[in-house]
Amino acid sequence: MQDAALRDALFSKRLRSRLEAIGDCDFSHVIQDFSTVPDNVLAELDVLITGWFSPRIDATVLDRMPRLRLIAHAGGSIKGHVLPDCWDRGITATTAAEANALPVAEFTLALVLLAGKSAITASRLYSQRQIKIDREAEFPDCGNYERAVGIVGASTIGRLVLERLQPFDFDIALYDPTISASEARQLGARLVDLDELMACSDIVSLHAPLLPETTHMIGTKQLAAMRDGSTLINTARGELVDQTALTKELEAGRITAYLDVTSPEPLPAGDRLFTLPNVLLTPHIAGSMGTELHRMTAYALEEVERYAAGLPPKFPVGLSDLARMA
Repeated sequence: MQDAALRDALFSKRLRSRLEAIGDCDFSHVIQDFSTVPDNVLAELDVLITGWFSPRIDATVLDRMPRLRLIAHAGGSIKGHVLPDCWDRGITATTAAEANALPVAEFTLALVLLAGKSAITASRLYSQRQIKIDREAEFPDCGNYERAVGIVGASTIGRLVLERLQPFDFDIALYDPTISASEARQLGARLVDLDELMACSDIVSLHAPLLPETTHMIGTKQLAAMRDGSTLINTARGELVDQTALTKELEAGRITAYLDVTSPEPLPAGDRLFTLPNVLLTPHIAGSMGTELHRMTAYALEEVERYAAGLPPKFPVGLSDLARMA
């Protein structure tokens, strides 16, 4: 993984003890470059626990780890470091993507509810005037009853968001070309095309993976289709949106945006999005951070425990899954 600091953030004392109860482990080795690890160390490994910015595990590395049978990733996507050679050799790879998806879904739900209450506009107006705000006069159309919410992408996170929206009185639309209308209904939404979703939603939340075909999927046409006063939420990837087009739309003041991700990221100092009154910018905090990192480690450790007990993995990743990963 990236470094010893990430190791220490991922492993609480309790989680270290849990891993030590499974088998022999060495917390002193945080592998940032396989070329620096002695052959005798790699030759004894049955399991690798990986984290963000892990070095690539290719055929050359695998030749030095003949006993390796499991790569348990304490993170989401593994496409950056687990290469097809691993599947060719029968090695199981697992992901803690669901563990990382949970805080994103929770954060998205919070943003949806805040957007429905016009929280950004209300806060800025109150700070500007510093007097009593007549909320019924200033915000006659706000509220979360029968609010139209559009979800772009029935991904792992998208599905968790849909699940969390169910207790509320929302009218939920879903765009995802990979699922059927009946599948969308099972998720509590009606399936629509992207143009319809952008036009009919008060709040649009993005949860599609970043792929060549989804890059800038929200462009000038889609942004222009959004209702006056509507909100765009992006906790996925900044590149899903044509940011130049979005900035122009936001400068016009017609819509609001809650952006946890941007393109580029971070934004250059002085970028217009920092100062627009209808934009809430957060520094990529939706995903796991702080104590939430321990959940990802717990997911990885459960996979190691299942392997040690001769049980199948809970969250395996197939070679074909790489193409759909962020």
